[in-house]
Amino acid sequence: MPHRLLHHKSQESFYAVIVDRYMTFCSDAGQGDELLRRFSSLRIVDEAPQSRPIVPAGTPGPSRSARSAAPVVHHPGAEDAAVAQGLSDILAALRKLREGIVASKRVDDFAAQVYLFCIRVAILARQPESYHPAMLHLLRAIHPRHALTSVERAEVAGYLVLDAACRRKQAGEAMALCHEYGVRDAEVRAVLRALIRRNYVLFRRLQRHMDGYKARLMEWADRDVRIHTLKCLGKAYHSVGLGFLEDVTASTWTSLTGNDDVGWDLEEDKVVIRRVKRR
Repeated sequence: MPHRLLHHKSQESFYAVIVDRYMTFCSDAGQGDELLRRFSSLRIVDEAPQSRPIVPAGTPGPSRSARSAAPVVHHPGAEDAAVAQGLSDILAALRKLREGIVASKRVDDFAAQVYLFCIRVAILARQPESYHPAMLHLLRAIHPRHALTSVERAEVAGYLVLDAACRRKQAGEAMALCHEYGVRDAEVRAVLRALIRRNYVLFRRLQRHMDGYKARLMEWADRDVRIHTLKCLGKAYHSVGLGFLEDVTASTWTSLTGNDDVGWDLEEDKVVIRRVKRR
């Protein structure tokens, strides 16, 4: 870590550069669906997209809200690699800045602002190695010495709960975190209930109405919810509409058959799950 990042003025100047690069990253993307695809570029470089994300409320940007939409099927290439590198550089710069803040023992509004910004960007980029330790430090190291606003504390605590439930699959820990931080967010608690009760209908409904950050965290549970949904449909229905199937699984027919080993038959707009045996 450069020694200059131990000085408060240098930290603030460095942060201004990071925010400027982030604004450029967002403005270059244009529309919301392209912006979400760019935030996913760190993963797209390594793997092809497998599912169709739920469209959440809000539009992603350097502020507090985000929006996702179904991405166009895109083959990784030089453009994705360049975008991924740009996003990776932003996250790496934020990590260096956080290290400087910790080393200088800075605990003030600026430190809280940097950590909040880092958490939001890393959530959209689906980089838990960046957002999870930042959430813990903000809540357990900064907040006790320099109190966050009630809104900020509730926001980060909600993210921590969703991460425990959706990414780490620790529902018990998520409930304990709710109690520890007094999380009263009705939507966050509803997501926990949906996962514990395996209520895929409620999970998808909530995901569509979440802001972009919460919806992004919920994506970690997508595959488990989708597989459970397919099992339920397989036991309960002989056939379903294609649109209904793609809606409740948040995935495309091509992805379901190619990635989730769905062996059902497609007849125009109807998916045949089980054929009725004639006597």
